[in-house]
Amino acid sequence: GHGFRKDLASMLANLKPQFLKFPGGNYAMGQYLRNAFHWGETVGPWEERPGHVNDAWGYWTDDGLGFFEFLQLAEDLGASPVWVVNDGASINEEVPTAIIASLVKDVVDGIEFARGGVNTTWGSVRAAMGHPQPFKLDYVSIGNQECWMLYYRGNYQKFYSAIKAAYPDINIISSCDKSTISASNPADLYDVHVYASSANMFSRTSMFDNTPRSGPKAIVSEYAVTGNDAGKGTLVAALAEAAFLVGLEKNSDVVEMASCAPLFVNDNDRKWSPDAIVFNSWQHYGCPNYWMLHFFKDSSGATFHPTTMQVSNYDQMVASAITWQSPKDKSTYLKIKVVNFGSKAVDLNITVTGLESGIKSSGSKKTVLTSGAPLDENSFEQPEKVAPVLSPVADAKQQMGVSVSPYSLTSFDLLLEPSKHSAI
Repeated sequence: GHGFRKDLASMLANLKPQFLKFPGGNYAMGQYLRNAFHWGETVGPWEERPGHVNDAWGYWTDDGLGFFEFLQLAEDLGASPVWVVNDGASINEEVPTAIIASLVKDVVDGIEFARGGVNTTWGSVRAAMGHPQPFKLDYVSIGNQECWMLYYRGNYQKFYSAIKAAYPDINIISSCDKSTISASNPADLYDVHVYASSANMFSRTSMFDNTPRSGPKAIVSEYAVTGNDAGKGTLVAALAEAAFLVGLEKNSDVVEMASCAPLFVNDNDRKWSPDAIVFNSWQHYGCPNYWMLHFFKDSSGATFHPTTMQVSNYDQMVASAITWQSPKDKSTYLKIKVVNFGSKAVDLNITVTGLESGIKSSGSKKTVLTSGAPLDENSFEQPEKVAPVLSPVADAKQQMGVSVSPYSLTSFDLLLEPSKHSAI
């Protein structure tokens, strides 16, 4: 009922996303400031919105998907909105700090639109659009990876001070890296973008291993495999991204959030590959990396457990382990994920020690994402050529042998015995 295609919105909902970053990166900036995303021109009745040239990606947008709709979509998904604001920079232009005040006020007004009461100037506009209750906007990202630009740091200080003065609880995300953040240049989170070949992305499973454990956490707000073996979304690209996410799980004490980019692509106007979800006017499918994300959708709020992997003369595997609770029946599972990024099938002996609860012999399951070749892709004709396959695990126990296929992501969800402290 909120204007979204049910098939596409359902694909997002099925991932159980914890946050939605919008309206984009370069899209928020524009090649030129006149064509940036100006939130105030994207609210109100659809037919009254002027629209704008999205010169960053080369098409006209009528802004029917505007600031209000992004906030509404996040709310409908049960996800936290993360608003990327234009901080006075386009890809080709920059507003000096001395004259940035009007843009700062515009962003504070935008937060009022999202969070203000119905008696405020902009909160009343939101209420007139049918949403009198405030949206829960808790994250604002200042710019899009612009730390290198001449006026970014000066402009950032102006935005930070004004937002915190009006809304001290909002988490502000800096485009600068962690080493630049200090008492005089504060931030609640810092933004990281990672684009790499599949081999390089696989190696980045250890990217945050040596990050200092104090100070603001990272939001990896854009990551994707790019290059020749990425294709339009290949299995091997998805596996490399899975290995990277395993590394983020292990470093969740210093990484708060992560999101793949881009999320959607219209197959009739493809400017970037790969993307998680492909659509046209009547069809859609998920690329392998979309299906890969399903292996991680139970991670948020789960308990992480340390793992060790011992495989002789083979360095193409990574693994992680969490315990998570099913929202359906409150059963608890030990989820062991194994990424095999190489061409070798591997037999593993899984040993589980130190858990308070034992593993039930029945009720466990195994899910595998693989295909006949590492460069296999999905398409409208074969939308699930590369998709997860679920099977039961017979006679699960705390010590058991398993086989892991070449070029695969495998999840073992082992059902645990009820805790002695569980409610009956």
